Parts: sequence; structure tokens; C-alpha cells
Amino acid sequence: MVQRLLEGRFPVTVYNRTMGKELVFSDQSYPVAVSLSPLELIKVSDVVVIMVSDDAATRDVFTGEIGLLNSEVSGKIIINMSTVSAEVSKEMAGLCQQQGNQYLDAPVSGSVKQAETGTLVIMAGGEDDVFLQVKPILDQLSKLAIRVGATGEGNSTKLAVNTLLAIMTQGLAEVILFAQENYIRPEDLLNIINNSAMGNTYLKIKGEAILQNNYQAAFALKHIAKDLRLAKQSGLKTPLGEAVYKTFKDAEGEFGDQDIIAVIKKLDED
Repeated sequence: MVQRLLEGRFPVTVYNRTMGKELVFSDQSYPVAVSLSPLELIKVSDVVVIMVSDDAATRDVFTGEIGLLNSEVSGKIIINMSTVSAEVSKEMAGLCQQQGNQYLDAPVSGSVKQAETGTLVIMAGGEDDVFLQVKPILDQLSKLAIRVGATGEGNSTKLAVNTLLAIMTQGLAEVILFAQENYIRPEDLLNIINNSAMGNTYLKIKGEAILQNNYQAAFALKHIAKDLRLAKQSGLKTPLGEAVYKTFKDAEGEFGDQDIIAVIKKLDED
């Protein structure tokens, strides 16, 4: 995503919570500055883009000892692209407003390849004028950036999208296991699916990962388990929603650091 911003000629300063990962930008070929804290970062940035794992990380970035809001600067726009709860977005937006800053929740749909190619899908919640101010940044990162409503509603939209992602993932895993039990080769089944009306890029990528026994995380299973917990806390109670919530919760302990499609391993145990 930083590379995409650089290609769009945006000046970029970076900070990473895991110290050391930002060193990739220390090469002189990258015109990127490095900050040692969110507190330092916001002082030199008009717009701050955040991508962290959960509500706790979000609160830490905003309100921790070296957090964004421990500075007294105002007039900044903070875009939280993390998949977090609507509640934490409303809380952080309120704190930003008290300090004279503006907040936009703008989670993304897409993984590593989409980030690299600028083809993410961004669903934003917040004030329309704030969204329009930062839309050139969002457009550089995505193939579609859309404001879906007020603060927190981008987060709720993302939880809906990721619930469908979980349903599709578990569905793919289940039918492959069913086919194998009936002496059908997974590669034949996937070839049929990929050439049918049900075929799509996601099923093709995850089906290929199963065939290659490749469970290196592009999107870690523990993150979809977290997203389903947030969705359940927000009222998810449909039959398929309940089913995938239980499956991924049960799989998280053993397979959480592997890719989301590693759920097939858990289902194969049962």
C-alpha cells in the first residue's frame, strides 16, 4: 500500500508497531520517512492511515502512551482501514472530534495481491466531506472506494463481507472433503467449479492452495475468527453465520496462524 501511494506521488511517512518491519523503507530508493511513534507521525502528517489487527490495537495506536491523540495537534484526518468493530470507530471518532481532528473508518476487501496492484475495495463510514477530501488517496489504493454511511457503518459493511467470505471458505472446504469421500479427485471438482457459474477468483485461489498443500497465511485464519466474533457481537445470528462462527472459533487455536483455507484441516478432523 505504501508502494502504491509512492507511485501516486504522495509523500509518505511510516510507522510500524512491530519495530524493524519498517526498515524495508530505509533503502534510499524509497523516498519515505520513518517515525518512531504514532505521536511523532501525526505531527508531520496531514492524513494518517492506520491498518492494525483489532480493537485493542486500534485503541493503543490512538490512546496509548505514544498514541496519536497524546499530541495536541488538530486539523488532521485519520483513516482507520482496520477491520474492527463499529463501536471502537465511534469511540475513536468522538475522541478525534474533541481534539479538532476528523475520523473515517475505511476497511478494505482484498489481500496481498490486491494491495500490491491497487485493486482493493474500500467501504467507508464517516462524514461525506471528509471522505471526499481523502478520496484521491483511497482511489490510489483501490478499484472502488465507496462511502456507505455514517461512522462505524464501513466497519459493519466489512463484517458482512467477511461473514460471506467465511461461508464461502467453509463451503469450499466441505465440498472438497465430500468429493474425496466419494472418490472424486479434488482437482476435477475444482476444474468443474471454476468453469461453472459458481466459479470466481477467490474459490480458484483457495482451491489451488488446497491442491498445493499451501497454507501460508495470505489472510490468517485467526483474523477471520476475530471478524466473526465482532459480527456475532453486532447481532449475527443466522444459521450459516452461527455455523461458520463455531467452525472458525474451534479452528483458531490449532490453525490460527495459517491461511483461512486451513479450516479444511479442522473440518477433516471432525
